[in-house]
Amino acid sequence: MIPRYTRPEMAAIWEPQTKFRIWFEIEAHAASRMAELGIIPAEAAEIIWEKGGNATFDVARIDEIEREVKHDVIAFLTHLAEFVGPEARFVHQGMTSSDVLDTCLSVQLTRAADLLLTGMDRVLTALKTRAEEHKNTVCVGRSHGIHAEPTTFGIKLARFYAEMDRGRKRLEMAREEIAVCAVSGAVGTFANIDPSVEEYVAEKMGLQPEPVSSQVIPRDRHAAYFAALAVIASSIENIATEIRHLQRTEVLEAEEYFSPGQKGSSAMPHKRNPILTENLTGLARLVRMSVIPALENVALWHERDISHSSVERGIGPDATIHLDFALHRLAGVIEKLVVYPEKMQANMDSLGGLIHSQRVLLALTQAGVSREDSYRLVQRNAMPAWRGEGLFLDNLKADSDVTEHLDETALEALFDLGYHTKHVDTIFARVFGK
Repeated sequence: MIPRYTRPEMAAIWEPQTKFRIWFEIEAHAASRMAELGIIPAEAAEIIWEKGGNATFDVARIDEIEREVKHDVIAFLTHLAEFVGPEARFVHQGMTSSDVLDTCLSVQLTRAADLLLTGMDRVLTALKTRAEEHKNTVCVGRSHGIHAEPTTFGIKLARFYAEMDRGRKRLEMAREEIAVCAVSGAVGTFANIDPSVEEYVAEKMGLQPEPVSSQVIPRDRHAAYFAALAVIASSIENIATEIRHLQRTEVLEAEEYFSPGQKGSSAMPHKRNPILTENLTGLARLVRMSVIPALENVALWHERDISHSSVERGIGPDATIHLDFALHRLAGVIEKLVVYPEKMQANMDSLGGLIHSQRVLLALTQAGVSREDSYRLVQRNAMPAWRGEGLFLDNLKADSDVTEHLDETALEALFDLGYHTKHVDTIFARVFGK
């Protein structure tokens, strides 16, 4: 992660001071429950909270200790003891490092998911607003990048809304699945710590107890989490790619907002480049990079190893920070997207009415012509129009094999754009509700 693609709200989740604060809360809540059980003195738990509750942890000091002991949790506990005092001997009773590390990561990923859900809500709101605005803005649909049949720009945006809404639901499920706590001690048997301590810490930290932690939280949960982020990132790229195509000079049906004073090229003053959606395409690649390592983290040796640790120290911050930034950038692009209905109409007209070829094909079959002959007649008149040799409708009217079955009035009726938009309300009701 780099500051250029980082929003401070998400970065704060991954700062060392935040991490150590979560570590402290896990340890202190565990101590509180142990005091209730009579395992440690009640006064010790009170002092731990009193001395550490409002402390600012010295990150440099913890790093200094870690350089000597080569263990991050021990370094933290040593630093904690420096200002808690003798009662620090009651911290971490019966616990193991993974109890702290894994529970902390669950808290961080859960908080990150909450921010990501907020970002998705902004994207969904923008998509819905613009979809309603352009519900009946007719444009050409494309398959294989080639003109197909008319659609509306609102339908395009409604499709993206539905896709992102599915992504939001997946993220909600991923959040629920990752919001688990493990305070079960060495190899996860609770031999040296009461299971009620885990339940207490989980409740206080907004988590659920992991049913079987084996000392670490099973990494299939994390794999599902990062996979959900990756699918959302791919959906972002899907939208970005559409906008990038529509902004091409030869198409120019929509474009990113170009602000006063903005410059598109250091060499060519006329350029208005789709830099934001190109950036989103790149950010999506970065988020997807987390998936394979997260999947490979699932297979650990026996009850635990730390092959997953170095991976998660990277992909946890990187994937969430990049996706958070991308969601808000995408929302801004959609909110300010400049749309050109006149150019959409001009592009539809550029092939001389060929977008209505299927209607003519179907009409001929309904008039008694075989499908094979209907296709041949339509294509015979379509290809000259494709080459710029007359309009499709005029070519059809001049073909006696066609007019034998469809008169001019019937042919003209087949070129009505409204035919293609008659079910827009149905589509919108399915996406947004009635």
